[in-house]
Amino acid sequence: MVKNLYDVIIIGGGPAGLTAALYLARAKYRVLVVEKDHFGGQITITSEVVNYPGVKRTSGTALTETMRQQAESFGAEFLLTEVESLSMEGDVKTVKTARGEFSCFGILLATGAHPRQIGFKGESEFRGHGVAYCATCDGEFFTGKDVFVIGGGFAAAEESVFLTKYARSVTLLIREEDFTCAQSVADGARNHEKITIHYNTVVEEVAGDSHLTSMRYRNLNTGEVTTYTADPGDTFGVFVFAGYEPATTLIKDIADIDPFGYVITDKSQKTSVDGLYAAGDVCIKPLRQVVTAVGDGALAATELEKYAAQMQKKTGLRPEFKAPVSSPSQMDSSEGESKAAGANGLFTPDMLAQLNTVFSKMENSLILKLFLNDKPVSGELQRYMTELSSLTDKLSLEVVSGNGLAEVEEEERPCVRIYRQDGSFSGLAFHGVPGGHEFTSFVLGLYNAAGPGQAVEEEVMAGIRAISDKLNLKIMVSLSCTMCPELATSAQRIAAENPNITAEVFDLNHFPHLKDKYQVMSVPCMVRDDGKLSFGKKNSRQILEWLGE
Repeated sequence: MVKNLYDVIIIGGGPAGLTAALYLARAKYRVLVVEKDHFGGQITITSEVVNYPGVKRTSGTALTETMRQQAESFGAEFLLTEVESLSMEGDVKTVKTARGEFSCFGILLATGAHPRQIGFKGESEFRGHGVAYCATCDGEFFTGKDVFVIGGGFAAAEESVFLTKYARSVTLLIREEDFTCAQSVADGARNHEKITIHYNTVVEEVAGDSHLTSMRYRNLNTGEVTTYTADPGDTFGVFVFAGYEPATTLIKDIADIDPFGYVITDKSQKTSVDGLYAAGDVCIKPLRQVVTAVGDGALAATELEKYAAQMQKKTGLRPEFKAPVSSPSQMDSSEGESKAAGANGLFTPDMLAQLNTVFSKMENSLILKLFLNDKPVSGELQRYMTELSSLTDKLSLEVVSGNGLAEVEEEERPCVRIYRQDGSFSGLAFHGVPGGHEFTSFVLGLYNAAGPGQAVEEEVMAGIRAISDKLNLKIMVSLSCTMCPELATSAQRIAAENPNITAEVFDLNHFPHLKDKYQVMSVPCMVRDDGKLSFGKKNSRQILEWLGE
């Protein structure tokens, strides 16, 4: 008997992986989608999608969440964790993850790509202090400031227009003689009154002290060098949209990849290794869009159906397909709605389903203590926590008053701090209101504080428990950021396990003094007691490594 046997394991939960999961599950094959960050992929940072056939207008998050729910309704299984290695030997392959090993006949690599750094002087040094890669996540930090966008493709053109909502001016710096995307997209930037475009231009250097103060760029045709200097005491932003690097580390010594790191496949999405297929932005292709990723995923899935059927016949093994009784929202929403009767209706049926699932697994009760002030957001936080605690007897609510408020500094209120039933502080807190993308991370924080908590590798758990120094971690986020929840969840998982560590999440929109104090111009950002900063998402293992530096 092979443990944890699947017909197909899909690595990557973007449009390609979700489409393949839908096709395979609908054909009654047991399929597992493993995703390390968040389901939906890169398209979730796009606030508006208008070119997906049959869908007039939507967001990247809404589109891919519909895909995920469709796949789940047919029986696809999902797991949030990182894949560490693959073993492709034999008829039954092994996928090793941070949460254990899983077996399968076929594997689909749909890991996509991540933003590419250009390498100009100062790029790495000022990442998070003026140099950014996600307009949706970081655009608001540059309200009323000048912004430069590097790149001439689809993302650069689209995001430069998006940034005009915040910036005083946007300057596009394009290496080529013209845009490299569709004219209709380029025209949006060309015709915008707040956007200036320089072609045949490259950035040579950005410089400053704690934030950007100057920038130098050069015209490739004339050699003319231009220096931009921010007004005294001011700063500016540089957004880099220079393409993507494929996430092919897992297979670099297993299957053939091209000199740029993209997977080489045949017309059926098969790689050079039997049983290994690839789909989406990780592959060589002339157009990287959701619609092409979906096509790749569908094609790869139909080929993997044939491959899995052959392996079932050859090995005599048949993974047990677990047909869903109904979708999670259908199973739990009625219970959630009844519990929420009489409440203000802040939570959707899907959110209620997620909450009820977590509440049912919590081993211990928790106390949510509110530290409020006279800001309007305090009332919002109190309403949010009042309704949340009304859904279950596992949560009780306490509004702190009088001398007790001194536990949290005035400038860091309002906040909710999570206490255990014996009155001890769990080390977890959220400053602001945990909505948007931070809803899930806050719910997981409750689960981790109440126990048993998310599974953690033994080696990582040992590292967490070995920390004897007192540490306070501040995690600064934006509710629109899709990369922030992983860092928040991972840091709070550590804090929930070790009483020496606290991990407090701040919605920077309500705490600008932290942005100014640490010169934060990108999220997620984590700062520890000594003022050392880290930008970008990290899992628990990576946080431990950073703490040990």
